[in-house]
Amino acid sequence: MESIKKYIAEFIGTGVLVVGGCGTAVAINTVTAAHKIDLPTSGTVLVIALAFGLSIIAMAYSIGNVSGCHINPAVSLGLLINGKMTVKDFIGYVVAQCLGALAGAAGLWSIFGSNASLGANGYGTGVSALGIGALSAAVVEVVLTFIFVLTVLGVTSKVENGAVAGVVIALALVFVHLIGIPFTGTSVNPARSFGPAVLQGGTALRQLYVFIIAPLVGAALAGLVHKFLIAKKD
Repeated sequence: MESIKKYIAEFIGTGVLVVGGCGTAVAINTVTAAHKIDLPTSGTVLVIALAFGLSIIAMAYSIGNVSGCHINPAVSLGLLINGKMTVKDFIGYVVAQCLGALAGAAGLWSIFGSNASLGANGYGTGVSALGIGALSAAVVEVVLTFIFVLTVLGVTSKVENGAVAGVVIALALVFVHLIGIPFTGTSVNPARSFGPAVLQGGTALRQLYVFIIAPLVGAALAGLVHKFLIAKKD
């Protein structure tokens, strides 16, 4: 029963992340295009980055005591490598996270009345603001996910950090989004990329493999580095 509660919490949390973060991106782009508003890219990036970070804060202090508020397969992988969760729970978390992302993307489709844009990640001309290629996108996602997951592992490794962990993790997510949005829209989360891409289809779905593989590689590296440099001291 406890495991089911955890999976439900991860489902809800990931859905909220997609609605909050991706929904903000879609809303800003829709409004600016419809009203021909010329917002500076820096302002748009900041608002979207904050939306993802605030979504994390909201969920961390609502479902964090139930599931730990991973809402990201990359985070779950880092914790699995460090022995903080079982393989069974890892699988359950990832399934719940992906289903939650699908539900969140479906909610956006319903709200905006179209699946033409659901906040999917991407690379290449016309998709990435900087027009980078697949290899560059993969490198960006590996590096940013490494930074984010290493932060999560570090701040959650000590019980005394519990009160501020949600804020620190949220700020780390804002940080990597500020860097990554112009490159790929920032994934660092295979589930967050999965939901919008599956329902949006087309180019987003064809490019999805990069935003599943690269974040998991970055998370695995972060998990191994944390285990070697920090966990061994405990």
